Amino acid sequence: MAIIETPAKPLSIGEVAEQTGLSVHALRFYEREGLLVGPVQRTSGGRRRYRALDVDWLLICVKLRESGMPLADLKRFAELVRHGPGNEAERLQLLEAHRQRVDAQIQALEECRSVISWKVGVYADHLARGEADGLWDPTA
Repeated sequence: MAIIETPAKPLSIGEVAEQTGLSVHALRFYEREGLLVGPVQRTSGGRRRYRALDVDWLLICVKLRESGMPLADLKRFAELVRHGPGNEAERLQLLEAHRQRVDAQIQALEECRSVISWKVGVYADHLARGEADGLWDPTA
């Protein structure tokens, strides 16, 4: 996974939304739910200012969520990372369990694709031979 190179200057919530693909609302939700690894800095006016580390972490979170990691697991993972060294085995266990779920989903999707490909072939063959009439006709 390529990590986006972010500038050293702090980023606004809008800039982070653009870089991560998360909405401003989702970024606020992630912060409120404790899904970030550190506190988001604020200006004297209360505006959020994100660091490159925050963006890098959010990009990982996006992929974990897109792959179906439950919010509770992501929250636990963030909590472990925040606590620092000493809990790497638990982090690994959490990630391994998620990888196993993703592997099972991939296998199930590959099986589905195989059936779909077979059906595409059946229909393409019947159409090419001009024998598609009545193919799975529920009214027959």
